[in-house]
Amino acid sequence: MSYVFHPDAEVELNEAIEWYETREPGLGLDFAAQVYAAIQRALAFPLAWQVMGGDIRRTLVHRFPYGVLYVPELDQISIIAVMHLHRQPDYWWNRVA
Repeated sequence: MSYVFHPDAEVELNEAIEWYETREPGLGLDFAAQVYAAIQRALAFPLAWQVMGGDIRRTLVHRFPYGVLYVPELDQISIIAVMHLHRQPDYWWNRVA
C-alpha cells in the first residue's frame, strides 16, 4: 500500500516542518519523522483510526498537536490534511470531492 498527498496537505507539512525547525534545530526533522510514523500506522491499519466524516479518518502525530487526515482507498491512502489540532478544525473539508 502507498500514499499520496493532496497538494495543500504537502504544503502544510512542509510549512510545519520549517516552523518547527526555526524554533529549534532538529525539531522539524523530529516532526517530519513523527508524521511519517503516523502515515505508516495509517498504511498498516487504514480502517483503525477515528472517522472524521464520510470516508475520512484521522491518525494522531505523537509528540506534536497534529493529525493526519486521509481517505483509505483500494491500494493507497490519500492524505488530505496535516492539520494542527487546535486551529480551524474544519478548514480541510473543501479538499474532499
